[in-house]
Amino acid sequence: MNRAMSTETSFNSLGEKPPLALIAGPTASGKSDLAVRLALALAGRGQRCVVINADSAQVYADLSALSARPSVDEMQGVEHRLFGAWDGAEACSAADWAAAARREIDTAHAAGAVPILVGGTGLYIRTLLDGIAPVPEIASEIRAAVRALPVEEAYAALREEDPERAEALSPADSARISRALEVVRSTGRGLRAWQRETVGGIADQITLHPAILLPDRQTLYERCGLRFARMLEQGAIAEVDALLARNLDPTLPVMRAIGVPEIAGYLRGEWPLEEARARGAQATRNYAKRQFTWLRHQPPADWQRYATEPFSEKILFEILLHK
Repeated sequence: MNRAMSTETSFNSLGEKPPLALIAGPTASGKSDLAVRLALALAGRGQRCVVINADSAQVYADLSALSARPSVDEMQGVEHRLFGAWDGAEACSAADWAAAARREIDTAHAAGAVPILVGGTGLYIRTLLDGIAPVPEIASEIRAAVRALPVEEAYAALREEDPERAEALSPADSARISRALEVVRSTGRGLRAWQRETVGGIADQITLHPAILLPDRQTLYERCGLRFARMLEQGAIAEVDALLARNLDPTLPVMRAIGVPEIAGYLRGEWPLEEARARGAQATRNYAKRQFTWLRHQPPADWQRYATEPFSEKILFEILLHK
């Protein structure tokens, strides 16, 4: 679509249901910058916007440098929500984030603003739009017993008790194997059965305007290395040092965020800084690869994908007008 949006056109007029713009992409794809540019473009036409974070690392207050959270200068006066909203001592699950995102979206709509969702955490986006399985709370004794099992034993048990879910998982995926096994043991039903009963999604309540950024992979991977080096220069080591000083549970998401284990190893004297840099850059590239693959194949086919850079002003209006 090449037509520009006229000053008389309101984003809210593009659909009967309230609008939600979505800019998704792997790390280092430029989505945060594009979200701000979109907000400023709309502000120039009298439309207030609010950028809402959908990145599982940027939700933590403890990870400013390590998550490449937008600075005040980079926000350029645009309202940003759910950036640094959780303390690292509290895990932010997909359900937690989705509930908070729904509140921010509702608040924006009530004020006549357009919410712009930006991030690359597929589970967050899917949970918000499609809902979440209403799995009852897991019995604490079952959870403890399952998570004490070696991954090989847990996977063998899952193949017996929930073969459908086991078939979909790698035998080394300890986190998902444990989750599936604790669900079937605590509820008597497999996780897939619960997932077919998702509740709480907002997809049918909004008009979604999605854009997926998929830049050249090699260029993206090069950026990942440069980005991690820049994180080290901008305070990432001090952030990890502060986290280690808090003696947080090592299984918390903030302690497993990309860059934290790599820098923690350096701070503990397990490897030199240069190796921490190399490990962190590789972990970032691996993450970008997983995001790229998910975003290329999993979202609906009618979600517009963009591969040509630089992402120009034209894309801003394609996001608005694509339905």
